[in-house]
Amino acid sequence: MYRFPDTLFLAGCGNMAGPMLMRWLECGLDPARVTVCRPSAAPVADGVRVTAQWPETLPDGTMILLGMKPYQLGDVAQHVASISGANMRLMSILAGIGMESLRANFPNFDDIVRIMPNTPVGVGQGVCALYADERTSAAARDEVQALMQPLGLAEWIADEGQFNLVTALSGCGPAYLFRFIDALAGAAARLGLPADLAARLALATVGGASTLAVRAEVDPGVLADRVASPGGMTREGMNVLDKDERLLDLLTETLRAARDRGMEMAKET
Repeated sequence: MYRFPDTLFLAGCGNMAGPMLMRWLECGLDPARVTVCRPSAAPVADGVRVTAQWPETLPDGTMILLGMKPYQLGDVAQHVASISGANMRLMSILAGIGMESLRANFPNFDDIVRIMPNTPVGVGQGVCALYADERTSAAARDEVQALMQPLGLAEWIADEGQFNLVTALSGCGPAYLFRFIDALAGAAARLGLPADLAARLALATVGGASTLAVRAEVDPGVLADRVASPGGMTREGMNVLDKDERLLDLLTETLRAARDRGMEMAKET
């Protein structure tokens, strides 16, 4: 059984907060415990209260999730300050908004946790990077850890300075993998396979290989070498990827660009 907060309040419910909420509801969160505040007031799920107006108060002990756009932080902080009560926890999935900024905008909160999820949280196979400073209580950490459990892997990051790099890897990583799948299928189509067949084969290949890598007792590099027999087809293709570490260099450049953009966003906000 999963453990959920008595009351959950979402400030925003977009492309990341939305899948998180849907997964929690699938895993047993009572929708009557949930309130979503979003400008459109568009429905989220049966039983979940959605409002375009900020409530006058929130029950003591409410867990608040910041899921809006980062540029809205100041306005949202003012509203939260006017409705917050005792023993509340604050979770933020706002990219580029560090703990220092969160502390400055929410001075009345002791328990604050930064979270960087990725899109597979919606199917329970996501990654959630977590960070909290010394003011955040052990009880709050445990509560957030429990809430992340239905979403997939949850990893605490000791050094907030690495948070943007972790975001570049696991937060942005699904997009890079999707691009790889698309390119793998596109390459096969360019060489002569029907495009629809290439797409199906690429998806199934990556899905099966990913499952094998997760379950294997050796690292992916060893798995790759096991498939690539000397002088065989796989090895010939691997030689292209491995030459002068071109694949490693490309991904290093990719992650560096994403990490640096995260640092820029923090300065902008």
